[in-house]
Amino acid sequence: MTTPTSANNTPRYILMHDNDNVAIVVNDGGLPAGAVFPNGLSLLEAVPQGHKVALRDLKAGDRVIRYNVTIGFASKDLPAGSWLAEHNVEMPAARELDGLPIATVKPPVMEPLEGYTFQGYRNPDGSVGTRNILAITTTVQCVSGVVEFAVERIKKELLPKYPNVDDVVGLEHTYGCGVAIEAPGAPIPIRTIRNIALNPNFGGQAMVVSLGCEKLQPTRLFPKGSIPIQNAGGADPGLVCLQDAQHVGFMSMIDSIMQQAEKNLAELNKRQRETVPASELVVGVQCGGSDAFSGVTANPAVGFATDLLVRAGATVMFSEVTEVRDGIDQLTSRATTPEVAEAMIREMAWYDEYLTRGGVDRSANTTPGNKKGGLSNIVEKAMGSIVKSGSAPISGVLSPGEKLTQKGLIYAATPASDFICGTLQLAAGMNVHIFTTGRGTPYGLAEVPVIKVATRNDLANRWHDLMDINAGRIASGEATIAEVGWEMFQMLLDVASGKETWAEKWKLHNALVLFNPAPVT
Repeated sequence: MTTPTSANNTPRYILMHDNDNVAIVVNDGGLPAGAVFPNGLSLLEAVPQGHKVALRDLKAGDRVIRYNVTIGFASKDLPAGSWLAEHNVEMPAARELDGLPIATVKPPVMEPLEGYTFQGYRNPDGSVGTRNILAITTTVQCVSGVVEFAVERIKKELLPKYPNVDDVVGLEHTYGCGVAIEAPGAPIPIRTIRNIALNPNFGGQAMVVSLGCEKLQPTRLFPKGSIPIQNAGGADPGLVCLQDAQHVGFMSMIDSIMQQAEKNLAELNKRQRETVPASELVVGVQCGGSDAFSGVTANPAVGFATDLLVRAGATVMFSEVTEVRDGIDQLTSRATTPEVAEAMIREMAWYDEYLTRGGVDRSANTTPGNKKGGLSNIVEKAMGSIVKSGSAPISGVLSPGEKLTQKGLIYAATPASDFICGTLQLAAGMNVHIFTTGRGTPYGLAEVPVIKVATRNDLANRWHDLMDINAGRIASGEATIAEVGWEMFQMLLDVASGKETWAEKWKLHNALVLFNPAPVT
C-alpha cells in the first residue's frame, strides 16, 4: 500500500497495490478539478475524499482494479484523472461457489505471543467474562415492557447495594409467539436467545421472565439441564412467569422479578476479577457505516490485532456474509482443512438461497452512506471487510446462533446488519467487541464493551467523544498499521480488565436484533 508521508494540503492519494489502476483521494473535503498530484496526474473533475481517481486511461469495458482485484468494469471511456464511482463502474457477477481454492494457503506458523494477561471473571463453565452483569432474558416479546420497567427499578433500588456488579441488562427481543415455531429456520432465533443468556459476562446467573402462554415455553428455550441459572444453594431455576396465579396486579409481577434479581445480584457480587491469560479473550470484529478508508486504515489495523490475538491463543470472530461473499476464494484458500472450507461454502450457499427467496438486489449492499464514502459496490466493500480477519488460518465456522467450542480465527456466519451481527456474536460467546466505522455510527451493546475505531481523522476529530481509536492517522502518515494494531491489542486487554469505552460511558445500549428466517404466521 502506498501511503502519504505528511498531513499537509498537497493533493494525495492512496494506492493499495502496484497493479491497481485506481486510487482513493486522501485529502479532507476532497479535491477540486485541476488539482495536481506530485506525480503529475491532474484531476479532470472534483473528486470527494475517499473516492477513486483513474490513474491511467480506461476504455469502456476495461477492468477497474483495486486491491489487485477486479471490482468492476468501466461503463464508458474514462481518461486518467477521472472520478470513478457507482455511476460509471459496472458491478461484476458474483463469484460462483464451485471450483474454489480449498485450504491451499499454508501461511508460516506464527510465533506464540506469550505473557499478556487481563483481569477477568472466571466462570464455573471455564469461560471468562470481561464484565459482571445481571441479565434478564425473556421467552416472548409480550413481557418486554414489564422487564424494561423492572430493570429501571433494579438499577435504582438494588444495584447500588452490590458494588461488584457492573450493570443490569434486559435481553428483550421480538420473538416467542405469533411465529411458525416449527418452521425451517426457527432454530436460529431460539438458539440465539438461549446462547446469549449463557454469555460469559453474565456469570451463569441470567434470569428468565416468561408470560406463560407463549409458543416459546421456558422448557423449550432452556431444555432440562440448560437453564442458565440456579438460585443460591442450587434450588429452583430463576424463572418468573407473569401469568402465575400468585401475581395480583402489575406491581406483584415487578416485585417477583426484583425478589429474584436480589438473589442473583448477591451471587454475582461474589465474583472478583483475577489475572487470566490473553487466550481467554473472545473478540468479535465488525464494521458499519463503512467508507473507502475502512479497508485502508481501520480494518487492516484490526487484521494486525487479529493476528496478535491468535498468536496469544485467543479467539477472534469475523462475520457478515454479504460483505465477504465476493471474496470467498480468499477465505476458502485460508481454511485449515477442506472441511472448514466446505463449511464456509455451505454458509454462503445457504445465505444466497435465503436472499434469492426474498428477491434481494445484490447491489443494495452498499448503502447510500457507503457510496458517499467512496465504495462503489459490494465487491470493493468486500475487499475492505475481509482484511479484518488478518492473515491467520481460518480454523472454524459457526452457523448463526451457534456457540463457540474452539479457539483461533473463526468465521461466524451472520447477516451484515450491524445489530444482527452483534447479537449473533454475543450468542457465540463474545466478551469484547471491536467496531470500525468511517461514516460514523453510535453503535453500542449493553452486554459487552465495544471499542469504536474511526477510519478517518475527520470523523475522529468531529466525534472525539465517541471514537476510542483513530486509525485515520494511518492515512495521514502519522502512524503505521502495525502501530495502530498494537494500540488496539493493548486497549483490548485494558478494556477487558474494566476500562470503560466511550460507548459504555454514554450508555449506548442498542436493542438486540434476532435473525429470524422462519415465516411469521
